Amino acid sequence: MVALVALDTGLLQPILDCGALLDRDAHRDVVAGPAAPMEGEARIADVGHHRVTLGLDEAGPEDLLVEGGGRVGIVRLEGCVRLAAVERELRSYVELTVLLTERPEHASELAQGLESADALYVFGGDGLLNEVLNGLHKGAVVGVLPGGRTNVVARALGVPLDPAAAARALLSAPAQRISLGRANGRRFAFAAGIGFDAELVRRVDELGRRSDGRRPGDLAFTWEAAKLLAGRRGRYEPVLEIEGFGRAAFALVANGYPYSYAGSRPLRVAPDARFELGLDLVAPQRLVPRVIPRFIAYAFRGGGERAEDVFYGHDLDRIEVRCDAPLPLQVDGEDLGDVDSVLFEAERDAVSILAPDAATLRA
Repeated sequence: MVALVALDTGLLQPILDCGALLDRDAHRDVVAGPAAPMEGEARIADVGHHRVTLGLDEAGPEDLLVEGGGRVGIVRLEGCVRLAAVERELRSYVELTVLLTERPEHASELAQGLESADALYVFGGDGLLNEVLNGLHKGAVVGVLPGGRTNVVARALGVPLDPAAAARALLSAPAQRISLGRANGRRFAFAAGIGFDAELVRRVDELGRRSDGRRPGDLAFTWEAAKLLAGRRGRYEPVLEIEGFGRAAFALVANGYPYSYAGSRPLRVAPDARFELGLDLVAPQRLVPRVIPRFIAYAFRGGGERAEDVFYGHDLDRIEVRCDAPLPLQVDGEDLGDVDSVLFEAERDAVSILAPDAATLRA
């Protein structure tokens, strides 16, 4: 089996948005130990691997080195403790190795080279999972171990939020076939958006990461959303055209339910969306101050009557959007930059995923 374990992205330069892979039929030489400076070199980590000394910049006394599969990386103490707990649970049933990613998008490259693996466990946040999904081969089986801030996919599938408990649950979980979305070819697991929510993702990213490598919490998202709306005086005019629907202020595209979470509360933006179906669309035609409370209430409550000033689409194979001017685009909370147009496509029956609570796929 294979697993991906995330590193603290704030420790190394260039940034390591990364993790580790645990692979069935691989060797067991996974080592975690204190990151000690090498003699004469300030803040250079020293670790022995196959009798070879390797050095890594920016290791501090609070960090640990994790070694395996010929690769070495630094994680925070808390991260190593969680990794060790996950490893203990999985190693009781499968042979494991740890491969640490070294740069953004490296997880996609690693996933591409794991065609012989029985399963791929992803230990990290939704962004790391997104990287893995964009490198998977067709027959891959994926297990999601929550190691990020929001962990939308793990929570939606009924995976326990404690990583060790999640590992135990996934070992006996059935594999379910699900669909994935694509935005201009980029795969996404649960949600994508163009306009407002993508701009919010970008603003929060600009705040930087916390000391544990995660994004700022829900308070930061709420504050940035308030500032974004205040800066526009609560108004979003139609700035894009959705083929077959009409002009809208922004577009939210869901591949599953919920769209995301605000703390412990699910955002029910597209309450009919399901992982085994196509894409759902929610696109306000115009946003003005008087309708903002209604839209927020709908996002938390879901269901009920459909508003006449919002476009809805369910179980769609294709959503084509053209922008009046370049707008921000996000998938699974990852900023993809500004685009003039975007083609959202449903990739049905795309991947097998371990789901402890399979009923959540159809709830």
